[in-house]
Amino acid sequence: MARRPLPRILSSGTTSLARGRDLARTAADSATDVLHPLLTIGRGLRILASAGRRKWSETPKDKRGPALFLGAACVLVVALVPYGPLFAMITVMAAAAWQGRDRTPVKTGPSDAETERLGSLYEALVPYFSTPEDPNPLFAHGGDWDKAFSGYEFDEAGRITRLRIRYPAYFTDGEAASRTRIETLLHAKSGRGREYLFDWDEEGNQLDLSVLAALPTGIAAQPFVTSPGETVLGFTDAAGVQRTLPVQEAGEPRDVPPVLWRTGPRSTEPHLLAVGQPGSGTSTLLRSIALQALRHGGDVLVVEGGGSGEYACLAGRTGVLAVECGPTGALSTLEWAAQETERRLVATHRARETGRPAPEDTTRPLWILLDRPSVLAHLAAADGRPDPLARLQVPLRHGRAAHVTVVVAEQFDHLELLADAVWQHTRARVVLGPAETGQISDVLGLPPHTTPTTQVPPGRGYARLGAGPVHRLQVPATPDPYDDATHPGHRQAVLDLLPDRRQDQAAPQGGPDGPAPAKALHPQPPAPGSAQAPEVPAEAP
Repeated sequence: MARRPLPRILSSGTTSLARGRDLARTAADSATDVLHPLLTIGRGLRILASAGRRKWSETPKDKRGPALFLGAACVLVVALVPYGPLFAMITVMAAAAWQGRDRTPVKTGPSDAETERLGSLYEALVPYFSTPEDPNPLFAHGGDWDKAFSGYEFDEAGRITRLRIRYPAYFTDGEAASRTRIETLLHAKSGRGREYLFDWDEEGNQLDLSVLAALPTGIAAQPFVTSPGETVLGFTDAAGVQRTLPVQEAGEPRDVPPVLWRTGPRSTEPHLLAVGQPGSGTSTLLRSIALQALRHGGDVLVVEGGGSGEYACLAGRTGVLAVECGPTGALSTLEWAAQETERRLVATHRARETGRPAPEDTTRPLWILLDRPSVLAHLAAADGRPDPLARLQVPLRHGRAAHVTVVVAEQFDHLELLADAVWQHTRARVVLGPAETGQISDVLGLPPHTTPTTQVPPGRGYARLGAGPVHRLQVPATPDPYDDATHPGHRQAVLDLLPDRRQDQAAPQGGPDGPAPAKALHPQPPAPGSAQAPEVPAEAP
């Protein structure tokens, strides 16, 4: 006899629990609406009882006897009068309902402190939104701010969280410099340390100011629901994208809007450049990209210029062709990457000439991740060796057709050492960490749509894909799993995503998940459909 399937509540626990919580919350709200009169009367009776008990305690002892006699006489009279108990009950219920009503005062306007803040903000905008030739100025010293301000909201500390400003039509809102002056002033007068979004309506001569909520920082690396060719760079505001992803944050499911970077032959942004300060999270971004590439069956080459060993967790893993830290190994690895790109192009061209599909080993994605390559370029120049970055020209120019993706992470202080090919072909850009508006504009090509703050968590910044808009970005927490100073839950999440070690790679002395030296892996016979790892000579002493 065929077995009947389990009920859905037993087969999908998380979804059913979430649906159960929603149903319970809806039932509680409905019960509150239905029982609201009874709750009000009960609250009023409690208030009346407290008032009677307080009045009795304040009555002197020599007057309590006559008071009791008077109360008993009143009760007797009410009991003897026709319909007296009914009228008494109605009177008590009405008094309880009146005493138990919601007495929260309705706020009809700003308080004195809020009015003073709006007035000072209005006075500060007068020099920018007025001219002496205007016969009826909207902004004037000593004028009424309520004609120019509307839709204002304040937080508990009395700071502005939302404000709509109407400005004169002659204001040059089409010039970036004029808009920047207004945004800088509003940022300073409304409170620093927060991110503000400025929405200019040039047709209606209105400016909407709003405070943005902080992006979630507790989302760790996890198997994201994406298709091959899609990489989650991080998460942004719901108004910036039209898609959400289901994720787990602190064990709770939620949907968040992602910043998706699409790679492959049809991508208009095949390569990426990430820039930041030390500790801003660029290495975290590269680890996150590497884990997602390995999950979708790609091959990964890692070249680390800093030499800190933050990618040692990838060494010896299935799909990781090499993890290199020295200039000699980086030069050999990038030379192999250039030759592999050319080989893929030739093999694909020959297959198309004969009317056959491209070979499988030419369509397998190859990811080249470079962290601080300017350090390797400096070391190579000091030793009189060729610049390793010069070998990136072939993968950058022809990588899209050969399924080769290049990701470069560099710091602001060494951007001038990057080759011109890197700037020309990395159309996807990311800026992480605290940075000035000018620095962000130089990298992304556009200024950020919000006001950058000086104190941001690691992995926080901005992203722009090609000619698209600038998005706020928070990179998923992807720390080095061998760093004990990081969050243990986040480190375990990274360890769970790492592929198994290759059979030909011996386990390090620290255990199966212990630290491995960040050295290039020697070539082994490649698996079917995978690229052969580059052969790297030994480092010179």
